[in-house]
Amino acid sequence: MNIFSLENKVAIVTGALGLLGKQHCAALANAGANVVIADMDKKACMEFAATLGPNHLGIKMDVTKENSLEASRDIIMNKYCRIDILVNNAAINDKFEDESIILSQSKFENYPLDLWQRSLQVNITGVFLCSRVFGMVMANQNSGSIINIASTYGIVAPDQNLYKDENNNQTFYKTASYPTTKGAVISFTRFLAAYWGPKNVRVNSLSPGGVENNHENFFVNNYKKKTPLGRMSSPTDYHGAIVFLASNASSYMTGANLVVDGGFTAI
Repeated sequence: MNIFSLENKVAIVTGALGLLGKQHCAALANAGANVVIADMDKKACMEFAATLGPNHLGIKMDVTKENSLEASRDIIMNKYCRIDILVNNAAINDKFEDESIILSQSKFENYPLDLWQRSLQVNITGVFLCSRVFGMVMANQNSGSIINIASTYGIVAPDQNLYKDENNNQTFYKTASYPTTKGAVISFTRFLAAYWGPKNVRVNSLSPGGVENNHENFFVNNYKKKTPLGRMSSPTDYHGAIVFLASNASSYMTGANLVVDGGFTAI
């Protein structure tokens, strides 16, 4: 089982304070990696890093600003002298706080341009910039693994019927920005895998299925009916996939999109 070991490897996780971000960090740490917890709240990053053990680092990072990434890279290199793994996890998934307008505003015809542009900036440009700034270190080392977190909605279109309640009332529309950006992440993964293959930098994407997280009962039931395994995922269901993609267990794998969705995209 040594091929799954990440002992002495240095792993960066962006969007590390999110639901899945914390799980990715825990999985990498449990496999032996020194994990850089990167997000917008430095104090919270440092506090979470401390819960994982003494060899981890919490750092403030804005994935949309190249100078922030370059400053972070210098801090990481000064501490660890190398970067082995990058998990591009930071992303925006639209949430509308005003419930009185959520149905109208989430419709494609009414979707605000500023929300579209913000998603492009974080979900695509953020992945591009992080891959370039941190991936260049890996390319110079002649080794590394970049894992881009995509989505089932980067593979198939959202089924808007999932968002209908028990009375068949549409409560919300899944917006265009998330599936568009996640599809782009998968395409970018293939580009970068081909580009940096000669440098022994592997680039793969992971497409998780829907993670149960205090959803309305009607949505959970709708989702279960569309999924062969009959459930939404738990946050821990991706531990094995992250460690696999980060480790030598996937040493001949690059340019791939690993789908872990309970069969959601199979039917």
